[in-house]
Amino acid sequence: MYLTKEKKEEIFAQYGKSAKDTGSAEGQIALFTYRIQHLTELMKQNKKDQVSERALVGLVGKRRRMLDYLKKEDIERYRAIIKQLNLRK
Repeated sequence: MYLTKEKKEEIFAQYGKSAKDTGSAEGQIALFTYRIQHLTELMKQNKKDQVSERALVGLVGKRRRMLDYLKKEDIERYRAIIKQLNLRK
């Protein structure tokens, strides 16, 4: 499996407030970004995989909504996570 419990805790520890804080917007955005990168690599190998493509589009939408929420609530946290994850905008 590509996403183990240890990898999730590492992502949340790096971008969230702690390894156990799975509810922070920054941690969730970082997790979505990791999953998007994985699915993007999968789609490069399997161009006709429609199920993975649908999952990828859904994750991108979730991340976009979470980023919009963070932008509305706290612009500084939004700018910090965009910079940390090297996302455009």
